[in-house]
Amino acid sequence: MALENGNQKVEVGSSCSKPIRNYNWVLIVFRVFAFMATAAATIVMGLNKETKTIVVATVGSTPLTATLTAKFQDTPAFVFFVIANGIATIHNLVMIAADICGKRLDYKGLRLAIIAILDMMTVALVAGGVNAAVYMAELGKNGNSHARWNKICDKFGKFCDHGGGAIIASFGGLLFMLIISVMSILKLLKPKSNCAVSASLVP
Repeated sequence: MALENGNQKVEVGSSCSKPIRNYNWVLIVFRVFAFMATAAATIVMGLNKETKTIVVATVGSTPLTATLTAKFQDTPAFVFFVIANGIATIHNLVMIAADICGKRLDYKGLRLAIIAILDMMTVALVAGGVNAAVYMAELGKNGNSHARWNKICDKFGKFCDHGGGAIIASFGGLLFMLIISVMSILKLLKPKSNCAVSASLVP
């Protein structure tokens, strides 16, 4: 589109609109991946439970058995892991809905800053949750001979396998959230208005 102003002709185009749209869609795709990863981690760990009957002692030739249940609620670190990934899942779902349904809104200034801050807070939350879970997973797998804490993964293999899968999924979500956080900061540093419209002056 061209606008004439006195002796000058201003040509206004949308040469940057396509890269901006592509950038936004790439951000949405990463959010979808992060959403799926953290949702998978939340569901797998939240449903992680195994009950087994084990021999605890032997009286003469009669074994004494006990039925024990391993579940994530027994470990505060795993509870924090589920809460952290659940919050990250909700955060990404809200951001995806806002990007798709509110794509006509001009996200700039304060709005972009709030989104970038929320993304960084989510990264910190997921990182704390997954690292706490990794510590407890290592303890469950190998125990701690100095503290005389026995390992449990030799008895509750299914529980540990599911927990390991949830941790891997959470690490994937954390990686995507790191990328999203960087992209949010770059979007904040380079507002949309700077590249939304290109203008050239022709004498």
